[in-house]
Amino acid sequence: MNPPVLIAFLVAYLLGSIPFGLLLTRSFGKGDLRTIGSGNIGATNVLRTGSKGLAAATLLLDALKGAVAVLIAQRFWPEGELAAAAGALIGHLYPVWLRFKGGKGVATLLGVLVPLLPVAALVYALVWIGLLLVLRISSVAGMSAAASAPLTAAVAGERNLLLPLALLALLVIWRHGANIRRLFAGTEPKVGQRQA
Repeated sequence: MNPPVLIAFLVAYLLGSIPFGLLLTRSFGKGDLRTIGSGNIGATNVLRTGSKGLAAATLLLDALKGAVAVLIAQRFWPEGELAAAAGALIGHLYPVWLRFKGGKGVATLLGVLVPLLPVAALVYALVWIGLLLVLRISSVAGMSAAASAPLTAAVAGERNLLLPLALLALLVIWRHGANIRRLFAGTEPKVGQRQA
């Protein structure tokens, strides 16, 4: 890995590792997010604190850190934009500050897509929101949205992005392992239900 690519990755990792959900819930007196609901630091679990505003802010900030990481790389280390996309997502999934126990990456992956491939970001958002409204199962909506990214790249003829986006989507799906097991067991909660 050449120095600009490595720098892009490390800067993006540090940005991605900022646990906005945890910081917001602590700042607003909602306690330690890791002891609530699923224990996840993402927006869906923030919603379980009863604060829709904090959940929305978490989603927005988690997406924004992914977008900013890629934009910084595009500006200063253009050859490192894909490394930055990976770094931001990996930082969110495995933040050093939280002993590498982070979120599931759905919002952050959306964020990296905005500057990387806007049409994929649009499809991603539509799939995510659409399935969330219809099924009300956050994990299914998130994993389906993630899977849409490499598919959109393929349809759009962006073959250079197909493999990187497939790998990022697989990371997001991998982090949903417990959700997948609950889906097969029929115990995955819907949005608004309490986590079992």
